[in-house]
Amino acid sequence: MTNKTINEVLALHTWAIVGLSNNPDRAAYAVAALLKSKGHRIVPVHPKGESVHGEPGFTSLAAIDFPIDVVDLFVNSSLAGAVVDQAIHIGAKAVWLQLDVIDEAACDRADQAGLLTVMDRCPAIEYRGRD
Repeated sequence: MTNKTINEVLALHTWAIVGLSNNPDRAAYAVAALLKSKGHRIVPVHPKGESVHGEPGFTSLAAIDFPIDVVDLFVNSSLAGAVVDQAIHIGAKAVWLQLDVIDEAACDRADQAGLLTVMDRCPAIEYRGRD
């Protein structure tokens, strides 16, 4: 992955954040707030389907009834492959695997399906480097 790819993904608008809940102690909560402050539309995806930062939540990617640009994964690496496959299935433009979320095979599948892929990085850190 290159800085060009990171810039292209950061330019996309609608981010489904898988693993986002109302727990302020979790990294996803703060990252979602930052993404929203940068003008992104955030879409919480969590089994509880909770609204977060004023945005309605969904229990799965398949339950979302509008286009998603980026699927941002705050899940255990062992779950990442299934989420990436769902991202491909719903027609997302990109997948972003957060820090310590590693699945080379899933990223290869996403690449082959034409998605932009970022792995083991954090958009909040990338934005801080640009401010």
